Amino acid sequence: MTSLVRKDLADGVATVTLDSPHNRNALSARLLADLMEALTWALAEPAARVIVLTATGTVFCSGADLKEQKGAGAPVTASLPEIFTLLWESPKPVVCRLNGTARAGGLGLVASCDFAIAPLTASFAFTEVRLGVVPAMISVPVLRRLDPRAAAEYFLTGEVFDAARAAEIGLLSRAVPEEQLDATVAHYTELLIKGGPEALAITKRLVREVPQLSFADGLRRMAELSAERFTSEEGQEGIAAFWDKRPPKWASP
Repeated sequence: MTSLVRKDLADGVATVTLDSPHNRNALSARLLADLMEALTWALAEPAARVIVLTATGTVFCSGADLKEQKGAGAPVTASLPEIFTLLWESPKPVVCRLNGTARAGGLGLVASCDFAIAPLTASFAFTEVRLGVVPAMISVPVLRRLDPRAAAEYFLTGEVFDAARAAEIGLLSRAVPEEQLDATVAHYTELLIKGGPEALAITKRLVREVPQLSFADGLRRMAELSAERFTSEEGQEGIAAFWDKRPPKWASP
């Protein structure tokens, strides 16, 4: 059976592509299983330094597959928490390249990635309340990205909003003209590959965890971490490369 998620590796970038355009890349049980397998591969592949999540067709993801949800007992999207966790906690930076519109559960994927870039023509909506359900699982990553007022507005109304607004409220990193989408994604991936793999993984955690620390505890713990990283093998290689005017080993061609 053909997979509904493609995976490719080139120049240090693992690309994971939702490939179910016939139903607008809806989150069916089969697609989610294939996505789990592809993300697990990308995380385990030593040559993959950065992960790009994208899709085929004109829609990035339309949310849960409602055909499968009709009359179902447990939701077919029950594996979403594990997928969101893989993306959120990935030690490798994850860039979401939205090929187009996203709705409902698809926005959970977007919010779980470190970067999200979409064309200005894309639109977004949290449509759950209009179906009598709630944006439950996706709220965990989404509410960590969105401005609280905007979250209340769009969660409660289900109103469609454009990519410029999505960037303004924190759902997207950038909204760009469609012809600039691939160049913008490449800009991020090229920059990310220059970072030390260990340093990137640790810095991802800092972004999530440091705001939760008290000021004094944060300074204490970060002073310890700073000293640790300057004396680490990766840190010493980076410093040596700087003085030798050469790329560090992890960024060498």
